[in-house]
Amino acid sequence: MSLDEKLSRVVSRHEELGALLSGSDLDAQDIPRLSKELSDLTPVVEAIGALRQARADLADAEAMLDDPEMRGLAEEEVGRLREEVPERERAVQLMLLPRDEADARNAILEVRAGTGGDEAALFAGELFRMYERYAASQGWRFEVMDATDTPIGGLKEAIATVSGRNVFARLKYESGVHRVQRVPVTEAGGRIHTSAATVAVLPEAQAVDVHVEDKDLRIDTYRSQGAGGQHVNTTDSAVRITHIPTGIVAACQEEKSQHKNRDKAMKMLLAKMYDEQRRAADQERADARKSQVGSGDRSERIRTYNFPQGRVTDHRINLTLYTLDKVITGEALDDVIDPLIAEDQAAKLAEMG
Repeated sequence: MSLDEKLSRVVSRHEELGALLSGSDLDAQDIPRLSKELSDLTPVVEAIGALRQARADLADAEAMLDDPEMRGLAEEEVGRLREEVPERERAVQLMLLPRDEADARNAILEVRAGTGGDEAALFAGELFRMYERYAASQGWRFEVMDATDTPIGGLKEAIATVSGRNVFARLKYESGVHRVQRVPVTEAGGRIHTSAATVAVLPEAQAVDVHVEDKDLRIDTYRSQGAGGQHVNTTDSAVRITHIPTGIVAACQEEKSQHKNRDKAMKMLLAKMYDEQRRAADQERADARKSQVGSGDRSERIRTYNFPQGRVTDHRINLTLYTLDKVITGEALDDVIDPLIAEDQAAKLAEMG
């Protein structure tokens, strides 16, 4: 199917939805679904209208090239429109790409120290703070759900909920193994060491996504563990929930209230179960994908932070930046994420033909 045929179908569907919603014989239960579809298609139809207008203007301007009196003005207009039309075509094509329904969701962020001992824990702490600062720059809410500290100020693991507009759409590219190369503060010899931390970004699950029966859950309570809990206390406020059939576990000890910890642990458990469902579905489609930039494979080494050279390299798209100081503070993280999104979109456009 050509692009113009796809555009005509979208416009026809938009008109059909408008007619349906203005009718009186529509079932009440269908109204929310159709209204959402209409709302989603409206900006696409507006972009199609702008594209068609630019094409028409280009045709008019090209026709004026034969008029000696208008030729000078027409040449300028033709030049501008020949650049504008392809840009508008690409914008419309991107809007027509299949959408990941999880993109608009909040995310559960997990950062864990990997190989490298104390240095890996320090690096995990830096990554966690990088995402916290980045969330603040985006106007997102960053809520720590669980954290296990180390005596020298690192993090063995930390989990947070990140809430806001299109959180998962941007953070999902961060899932994987992050590697750091630098001289550790604990190393007296001045040798460069390589350590790693893993990042997992899960879309927050909704009630309809995962069905869990109470009989399949084992809920354990315990006391917050030393440096691990922000609120170390003498009551069993920490909660660990295990989904027995799958073995998936989630725990929370950040709150003083056992009830709040249970709610947070349940939220994490549902997110993990929903993520497993998504990953299984993604794997079925992966064989047909040439690019897996946005697949979020947590075993894949995705990025290296080289401190001696001030360099950040994302291995998935061979992107190298020499702004490590700004990336690690979250200030320039968009400079990494934006090219990843562009690469993923380009791969999907190629698949669509």
